[in-house]
Amino acid sequence: MKVVLKNLTKIFPNRNKKIHSDVIAVSDFDFEIPDGKLIGLLGPSGCGKSTVLNLISGLETPTKGRILFGDDDVTDLPPENRGVGLVFQNYALYPHMTVRQNIMFPLQNLKGDKKPSKEEMERRVLEAAKLVQIDHLMDRKPSEMSGGQQQRVAIARALVKMPAVLLLDEPLSNLDARLRLQTREELRRIQRETGITTIFVTHDQEEAMSISDMIVVMETGVMQQMGAPQTVYDDPVNLFVAKFLGTPPINVFAGEVKGETLYLGGTAVLSVPGAPDGAVTVGVRPEGFILDETGPFEGALSRVEVMGRDTSVIFTHPQCVSGDIRAIISAENRVDESKPAVRFSLKPHKTHLFAADTGERVRFKDR
Repeated sequence: MKVVLKNLTKIFPNRNKKIHSDVIAVSDFDFEIPDGKLIGLLGPSGCGKSTVLNLISGLETPTKGRILFGDDDVTDLPPENRGVGLVFQNYALYPHMTVRQNIMFPLQNLKGDKKPSKEEMERRVLEAAKLVQIDHLMDRKPSEMSGGQQQRVAIARALVKMPAVLLLDEPLSNLDARLRLQTREELRRIQRETGITTIFVTHDQEEAMSISDMIVVMETGVMQQMGAPQTVYDDPVNLFVAKFLGTPPINVFAGEVKGETLYLGGTAVLSVPGAPDGAVTVGVRPEGFILDETGPFEGALSRVEVMGRDTSVIFTHPQCVSGDIRAIISAENRVDESKPAVRFSLKPHKTHLFAADTGERVRFKDR
C-alpha cells in the first residue's frame, strides 16, 4: 500500500503558560512512501517522528494536510478503519493472556462481516506465530517470556489483521544489544516475506540504515532529507544530516575557501573547484583520510587503536570544533606512534562543505 502525506502539520498548544506560542510537532510534511517498502523515520528525541506515526495511524488528528493510503483519503477515518498494524515500544501485551490469546485478540474484536470464523482465526494466528518464529510458545504468558519473545508476540498481533500498513514505534529500544541486532534482522525478513509497507520509527541511525529501503531524517518536526540510506550518508543536504548519520560521527572543522581551495587554519588542504569564497564548516568522514607522509593535513597524534581490519587514528587539530578527530584507515597501514604528528590527504568525496551561517551544503564540482 502506497502512503502519501500531503503538507501534513500537527500543532499542539503549549503547556507552559509563560510561553504563548504553540508547539509545532510536525511542519508541512510532504512525501510519498512507495508500496511494499520499509521506511525508517529517523531523528533525535522530540523531533516529531512518533507524532508522524500517530497521525498515519489515526491516533492523532492533523492540524492540516491529508493522508492517503493508495488513492484513498484516510485523514478522517478512525484508527480501526484504516487497516494499520501498530507495534509500540512497550509491547502492550495483556499479561493475563497466553501468546495465542494475545495474537487472536484483534480478530475477536472485529465486528460483523469482518469478523472471521473461529477456524479462520486459529489459522491466521498460527500463520502469524510461525512468521515470527514463536509457534512453539503459544501457551505461555508474557511473564514467562524474554523481551525479544514478547516483541515477536507484539509483531504477530499486529500482522494477524493482515494490515495494509505496519507501523513500528521504537520497537527495539527495550532490548539488549544482541537482541536488538537479531530482532532487527527478523523485522527485515518479515517485512520482505509479507511485502507490507512498513514505517519504522527510531533514534538509532545504525538501526535505521541497516534495514530500511529509505530513511527520512527529521529535526524539530521538519523533514531534512529523504532517500536511500547510503545516498543520504554519502550526500547529506546540510550539516545536521551529516552530523546525525555516521558511527563514528563526522569530524567537523572551521574552514575557509579562497580561490577554489579549502584552507584549514591557513593551510591549503584540498582543491574544491566551483566552491565560492568564504567561511565554511567542513565535515570529513572518518574514512575520508588517507595516511600520507607528505599530505597537507597535519594533526597532533593522540593515540592509535587497532581494531582487526581497521585502525583508528585519534588526533587533534586547532580548527576542529567537534573534539578529537578520528580517522579510520586500513590496518595494513602502519602509523609511527613515536612521532608527535600525523599527516593525511583528504578524499574529496568524503569531504563536505557547509555554509558557516546556515549549515546548508556548499557543493563543488567533484560531486
